[in-house]
Amino acid sequence: MGVTEDLADDLALKVIEYIDASGDEGVISEMVALLGATSQTAEEAFLTSLRVRRANIAARELLARKIKAYKAAKTESS
Repeated sequence: MGVTEDLADDLALKVIEYIDASGDEGVISEMVALLGATSQTAEEAFLTSLRVRRANIAARELLARKIKAYKAAKTESS
């Protein structure tokens, strides 16, 4: 990735960690406002990274639940 994407991805990761710890979803709007006022490119890269990371987290959680349910069903049928 380029500098913009690397910085935005690092920021997105830190924001996700902060949200997980605090529950403060409003930080996203604050970051977007700041980034948008200073660099539209950075804002777009941040939002893209945030969406991709959150989608990946959700998909992994779904897969983990499905694997757990599959193993439980397989154990019950044995």
